[in-house]
Amino acid sequence: MAQIQIKLVRSTIGSLPKQRSTAKALGLTKLQRTVVKNDTPTIRGMIDVIAHLVEVKEV
Repeated sequence: MAQIQIKLVRSTIGSLPKQRSTAKALGLTKLQRTVVKNDTPTIRGMIDVIAHLVEVKEV
């Protein structure tokens, strides 16, 4: 299964509560934190919610 690397590049301060909780659920708690997740439709949906806060790369 393909994997994607997700990096939090913008702060969640001032974001909607749904966006903050989505970032936390992905494991992105601090700026510049990077996580690697399996590329599933669920994860892609979560990324769409916070697309303006993250950078995504295929691994």
